[in-house]
Amino acid sequence: MTFFVRLAGDLPTMQKAFFRNAFALVIAAAMLVIKKEKFEIKKEFGWDIFFRCLFGATGLIANFYAIDRLALADANMLNKLSPFFAIIISIPLLKEKPSKMDIIATVIAFIGAMFIIRPTPGNMELVPAIVGLYGGFGAGTAYAFVRRAGKKGAKTTVIVFCFSLFSTILTLPFLIFDYVSMSPKQWLFLVLAGLAATVGQFGITSAYKFAPAKKLSVFDYVQVVFAALWGIIFLGEIPTWMSIVGYVIIIGVAFVRWMRAGKQ
Repeated sequence: MTFFVRLAGDLPTMQKAFFRNAFALVIAAAMLVIKKEKFEIKKEFGWDIFFRCLFGATGLIANFYAIDRLALADANMLNKLSPFFAIIISIPLLKEKPSKMDIIATVIAFIGAMFIIRPTPGNMELVPAIVGLYGGFGAGTAYAFVRRAGKKGAKTTVIVFCFSLFSTILTLPFLIFDYVSMSPKQWLFLVLAGLAATVGQFGITSAYKFAPAKKLSVFDYVQVVFAALWGIIFLGEIPTWMSIVGYVIIIGVAFVRWMRAGKQ
């Protein structure tokens, strides 16, 4: 998805986000119709779904902004900090007490993030890196609200539809007032971005039906490897040594958490 978003070229971030979400909205609506599920938002989890949409949508927009201004692997890696943000947010939101390993892993992961962000005055990529970091925070916070909504009985298809609809409405005004005409190739790349995102979402959803989250989470980091490969092969992006150190630290600590979770 991130690769096709980059190939779409010099288009406004909001325009790219709109078409990615509009495509997902059509799929989510179709799933509601096909499954004949009742669209219902109960009072118990209404605000949870709203905040899932708010943080998820702003996090996605921040991720798209970073994708256009950072190396693909860097943007993906910052977004992959979301599980660690979810641990932090779950403490006040879900009253879930993190283990000692979770705390240590979160601290180490943020140390790894500093190698990617490189917070120095002369770093021209500092602002997009910080925005990309918020993308990870938004995604992690959204996951925590999804978990809370799910505990209260919210259906997955309803949550996905609400998120897609909210994101599409949020980005629509920017599309109307700042629309940039697109070539057939740009249309194609944005459709492919939406298709790739949808296929990936179905893949991860299916995987979670057959195995527990603690055994699957580390595989989500494989997308950073693919992003780095596509960046090197097609875009000529060579990650800096500091970025590579950051990748190794964050993926490494995620792998350790996965190994420990598998033994429990």
